[in-house]
Amino acid sequence: MSRPALQSGDRVLVGTTLVTIDDDFAASLEEGDVVLGIASSGALRRIPKDVSVLASERVGAALSAFSQLQATTTGQVNRFFALAAERLANDSLFSSIAVANESDIAAAIAKGRSTTRLMLTKKMRTEMIAAFRMWESVDMSFTSLESTVSHSGWEVQQWKAPLGVIGFVFEGRPNVFADATGVLKGGNTVVFRIGSDALGTAAAIMDTVIQPALSESGLPPDCVVLLDSVEHAAGWALFSDIRLSLAVARGSGQVVSELGSIAQQSGVPASLHGTGGAWMIVGDEADASRLENVVEHSLDRKVCNTLNVCCVPASRADELVPVVYRAAEQAASTRGFHCRVHVVNGAERYLPQSALIDVKRADGVHQEQQITSASVDALSHEFEWEENPEFYVVLVQNIEEAVDLFNEYSPQFVVSVISEATAEREFVWRNANAPFVGDGFTRWVDGQFALLRPELGLSNWQSGRLFARGGVLSGDSAFTVRLQVRQEDSSLHR
Repeated sequence: MSRPALQSGDRVLVGTTLVTIDDDFAASLEEGDVVLGIASSGALRRIPKDVSVLASERVGAALSAFSQLQATTTGQVNRFFALAAERLANDSLFSSIAVANESDIAAAIAKGRSTTRLMLTKKMRTEMIAAFRMWESVDMSFTSLESTVSHSGWEVQQWKAPLGVIGFVFEGRPNVFADATGVLKGGNTVVFRIGSDALGTAAAIMDTVIQPALSESGLPPDCVVLLDSVEHAAGWALFSDIRLSLAVARGSGQVVSELGSIAQQSGVPASLHGTGGAWMIVGDEADASRLENVVEHSLDRKVCNTLNVCCVPASRADELVPVVYRAAEQAASTRGFHCRVHVVNGAERYLPQSALIDVKRADGVHQEQQITSASVDALSHEFEWEENPEFYVVLVQNIEEAVDLFNEYSPQFVVSVISEATAEREFVWRNANAPFVGDGFTRWVDGQFALLRPELGLSNWQSGRLFARGGVLSGDSAFTVRLQVRQEDSSLHR
């Protein structure tokens, strides 16, 4: 709602919560601001007038570009991805992006923030180039005939068609451009906000790679729009714009939950990723060598599909807990650190005596105990580590108990079962409430890696199972269905 006459002490009903306006919030309001009530939490959020106007203008531009995009060809879209890959691979052009990224990193360090995902490394750059080239080669058009229902004298065709404007809010990872621009392949346009820490890098990529590639390929310039604001309110404004066809929030935690609530109460469909953290269930028939490999490769870096909880059968704890620890230490050693293990149900008996180790956090290096005890209730916590792989090892009596723990405490995301027994693997598949189930390392859960499609976002089942779609949202899964009738019999009637 537009600038209300809110005063300190006023009471406002937000959802089912009666909120009292405090002095600070009332004093912060200025003419033209938007006050947004979040029904799910009862929170009030202020969107400054300039941020609201900026978001509205950007969505409007992308909406106009959506109409213009329908008159272009698949060849032009493919040309865009080819040009984007070429420009990003050009060392001379990339130098300005590298400078911007170094500046973003320095600013984040000065604020005491993590830079692990912010760094545009050689590997990240290579993966972005590969993603652009992958989209170039994907056999896909804006529209395609999905099915035909034939009647006497007429038929109904179902066509897959472009959806509209897709809105994204990303964490501060520069590689999101390869993900976000994938929607062009399906005839959609995109408006996105990236975390303020990466905004300089994002602007440089837009100026150096995206906009020139759009121009040279003859696509509308506003097919890809960066919401260039450091304000968190920009995300709130974007997701409350009912002109969006889909809102995608990347990341985890309360921020994603709130953004999803804003979109949903505004009538905008949302694809959300809640809490991350993968689980591994070790069966009675697990092979120790396989277990060691998959644990190590599930702890190579901290992202949403990194191993967070490992359930080990108590009957084989003396053999397998040391294997898990050894694999984690191997993963840590490649980063120059030690792992950190939190044990549940007595697993510490099978580990070395705990000692103080250097643990790198976002705010620096700390001395902490390598091995600590935790309660079962703690298993819902997702570790956000920098360099020290950090996870739980919990002893269970059987695979049934492990699945029960997963269903109660996990974010309903990734589960791997390590067992040579088909029955144990099938039990987890049937009974674990997860959209992603495997029998090896957990890090396979990624659209580009698993499905050969750069992903727009992953969704877990933290808020319930997804309707008619999988947990990987990619550029070719953002579509609508249109019906077209072909009537041969002109006398057809009801």
